Formats: sequence, C-alpha cells, structure tokens
Amino acid sequence: MNKEIDSCMEKQDPYSAEALFATYKTAIYQFVYRYCQDEQMSFDLVQDTFVRFSKYRGRFDERKSSIKTYLFRMAYQLMINRLNKRNRMKKLLPFLFIQNQTDNVSTAERLTIQAAIQQLPSEQRAVILLTYYHDLTQKDISEILGIPLGTVKSRLHVSLKKLREMLEVGE
Repeated sequence: MNKEIDSCMEKQDPYSAEALFATYKTAIYQFVYRYCQDEQMSFDLVQDTFVRFSKYRGRFDERKSSIKTYLFRMAYQLMINRLNKRNRMKKLLPFLFIQNQTDNVSTAERLTIQAAIQQLPSEQRAVILLTYYHDLTQKDISEILGIPLGTVKSRLHVSLKKLREMLEVGE
C-alpha cells in the first residue's frame, strides 16, 4: 500500500527534488565539469542547483521551458557567478585565491595569510572568511551577521586594503 501511495504522490508531483536529482544530476555534473574543469566546484554546483530549485520551484513555468532546460540554465547561472567571483577574487586579493593549495601556495605563505587574517578586527575577519573561504554572497553575509549590505561592502573593502598592506611588506 505504501508503494501505491508513493507512486500516486510522484504522479502528483513530477518535479520532486528527489526525482529530478536522480534524473539530471549526472548530466548537469558533466556539463558543469566540462565547462570549468573543476571537480569539486562541479559537485558543489550540482548540489546548489537542486537546493536553489527547491527554494524557487514555484517560479518554474512548464509553458515557458522544459524542466531540463530550467535546471541547466540554473546550473549555468550559478557556475558563471562562481567563476566570476573567483576571477574577481584573483584580481582583488591574489594571495587569498588558492585554486590548488598544494601546488600554488606554500605552507609558509598559507600561514602568513592566516596570521594576517587573524590580525584583522573580528568584524572584518568574519566578512573575509565568509566571502573567500565559504564562498557566500554579500547578501548572505549581511543576513548571517545581521548587518546592512552596505556595511558588508565597506568592511570587505577596508579589510582587503589592510590585508594588502600587511602582506606587501614580505613581497
């Protein structure tokens, strides 16, 4: 009887997150991986795509596009945003950008960066860590810290300037 109930529920909700994940996870992963060539980012983006779909599923309109198109577009937008953020990070603060920690940054450099971050005031340190180490948007950081978006932006700007000054001495 439970199988019949589950079957009826699936028929009522053809866009359940579980069913869509099972159907499209591999295809979306392959698409993202072929584009960015970053395995961990690809896994993260597949997960983020389905989390976002669950959050905004009410916006999906099957008259405008197929569910596959909708999910791929969502994955593509998330990927482009992540890649753009990565590129901005490289330009703004190249010493914080660590694509492959073992190859690009020595242990001594990592420790120097971590020590510099620890010297920041706690409010600025939180913004740096959430931005660069946890890959959160400024809006998300604003919500997490309970501060206005403008305050996040100014703290990020000031902390980046301080970090550049602290780390330029050794260069």
